[in-house]
Amino acid sequence: MNAAPSRVRVLVGLGLGNAIEWYDWGVYAAYSVFFAGQFFTGGSAGSELLKALAVFAIGFVARPVGGMFFGWMADRVGRKPVMTLSIAMSAGASFVMALTPTAHQVGLLAPALLVIARLAQGLAHGGELPSVQTYLAEIAPPGRRGAWSSLIYVSGGIGTLFSMGLGAVLSAVLGAQQMADFGWRIPFLLGGFFGLYAFVLRRKFTETEIFSDAAKSAPKRAPKQPVRRLLRANIRPMLQVVGINVGGTIVYYVWAINAPTFAISQRHTGQTGAMIAGAIATALYIVAMPLWGMLSDRIGRRKLLLIVWPVFLVLFYPLTLLIQGEAWQLLIAMSIGVVLNGVLNATGPAITAELFPTGIRALGLAVPYALTVGLFGGTAPYLQTYLSQIGKSAVFNIYAIACGLVTLVTFWLLPETKGIELQDAGRDADVPARTTA
Repeated sequence: MNAAPSRVRVLVGLGLGNAIEWYDWGVYAAYSVFFAGQFFTGGSAGSELLKALAVFAIGFVARPVGGMFFGWMADRVGRKPVMTLSIAMSAGASFVMALTPTAHQVGLLAPALLVIARLAQGLAHGGELPSVQTYLAEIAPPGRRGAWSSLIYVSGGIGTLFSMGLGAVLSAVLGAQQMADFGWRIPFLLGGFFGLYAFVLRRKFTETEIFSDAAKSAPKRAPKQPVRRLLRANIRPMLQVVGINVGGTIVYYVWAINAPTFAISQRHTGQTGAMIAGAIATALYIVAMPLWGMLSDRIGRRKLLLIVWPVFLVLFYPLTLLIQGEAWQLLIAMSIGVVLNGVLNATGPAITAELFPTGIRALGLAVPYALTVGLFGGTAPYLQTYLSQIGKSAVFNIYAIACGLVTLVTFWLLPETKGIELQDAGRDADVPARTTA
């Protein structure tokens, strides 16, 4: 067997597993408008949705813990074991959500089980994305790392697209009442089965050569170093990860995840039309991602971000104003939003991998990424919905744009790292790259 077919199979398996993980994670927000009343009772439809979105945010609480543990494990044991374990946990949590009884049947046990399942998915996703990003960046050719790394969000977009397309079909076939009664369970059940299939695929992966070589040579290069010292030595790139994701995670969850739910609940867009609009916009996002990645390999990550991101920030508020209740309005606004935001999602995995040495690459990314996404991305759907309900939509838009400016400043301060050898990444740190601690 030659190397090329084997690498293609790895890419396909990696993309499928990541798509399923993103599907499992995003399907909650996409379908919360349907199942909120099944778990939270005694209030208005708006208050029930807010409670469901609060549980969505709770799932992010576990992400830093998952990032710390699984990131440490990925840098010590290997990228492959973490990717295998994380997809199994996510699949199990999807089965729990699909089969959990309603609050009318078991009372407070229903939302309690929902919270536990979301926390489990938070732990899994906290380790999933950094380990997958690291694995893909380490097997990519240096001159094509941007294009290859865009597979992370391309596959994630495919998972989101499937979620929205399925929602459009189910809502059209079943109708609003049946979607609320039982239709919302179907996506979670499918996510569980798909996750089991991805688990089987990932068990066949091999470890990256960069990690394996570093593990063999580390004892010869330096004495054993504690994790805390490795983290202290890489404070600068960790802060850069925070800066990149402060604005990036908010706009991602606003446009790629929550836009259809926001349009349905706050702008009274038809359910089927909103889901179709979301599916079309997500398809455009998927197409744009590898193009952004290839362009970053040609002109540089930093230059591309400094050109596109300011345009996105200028258009952010007008795009939110465009959504006024018609599905075509959501389609235009969401399409522009996700395509422009895609420039960061496509290049981000390559950028962050190029900032860290091998022995701290997964953990160095996982901890600041999970904290930032939890604090800013996980709360974005709730804040956007709540502030809209009380007539303060402009406050959320100002908040999102301000965080986006922080990301823009971070882009300005970033070094250009395209094309570097990952074995040489982070060599200016005080502590040598290590694989044991």
